[in-house]
Amino acid sequence: MPETDPTPPRLPPRILIVEDDTEAGQALCAAARDLGADPHWVTTYPEGLAAAGADDFRVIVFDRMLPGGDGIDALAKIRAAGSTALVLIVSALGRAANKIEGLEKGADDYLAKPFDPDELRARLRALLRRATITVLDNDLVSFGEMEIRMKARTVHIGATHVPVSPKEFDLIAFFAANAGAVVTRMQLLEKVWNLHFDPQTNVVDVHVGRLRRKLEQAAGRPVIHTERGAGYVFDPQRAAPMDDAPA
Repeated sequence: MPETDPTPPRLPPRILIVEDDTEAGQALCAAARDLGADPHWVTTYPEGLAAAGADDFRVIVFDRMLPGGDGIDALAKIRAAGSTALVLIVSALGRAANKIEGLEKGADDYLAKPFDPDELRARLRALLRRATITVLDNDLVSFGEMEIRMKARTVHIGATHVPVSPKEFDLIAFFAANAGAVVTRMQLLEKVWNLHFDPQTNVVDVHVGRLRRKLEQAAGRPVIHTERGAGYVFDPQRAAPMDDAPA
């Protein structure tokens, strides 16, 4: 008798889409399918909350101005319900202040409408990739050829050891935990420097710039990217930076 493979087939990652606009919802579903994901689309705030708490999704896309509520307000409820999905907020409220509000309240990424289909796919791809980061024994975090060892506090890219200072390691550890998402200067001040106010210095920019140069030299390509007016994105597998200007 022919041997059978006991390994069950790998199911596609599921993406919950909460969007009341038909055109945007169809575009989001199409982008999810293009990435090999299985989209589940609902159109109201209560439906979105119910679906997020009842099923297992890798990524949740929440619009802001929905029948029944604001997607920003759903973030805390989604976490309280036990969901570990990464959340992308999409909204016509696309000013830098709106983006920062969403990120500070717990969104993993924020995309303004109208969005470019290629950028949408790139954002979803980054979140899906982040959700499948390789972590072994709570020690090794791997992004392709990049390896970060939490216990030894070392960084390697291929066979190259990247020397980092203690504060630079704290930075890359926080970036790695939020890979693919926009990280604001205030988040870095709070989580890496334990400062809950802006000291009005360029301490974040100096340290991020130094770490960025070390990683780029070892990798041969940008690793930390800048999203103008919002913050930084750590994505070792992206081909090119979104913007080379300081955040």
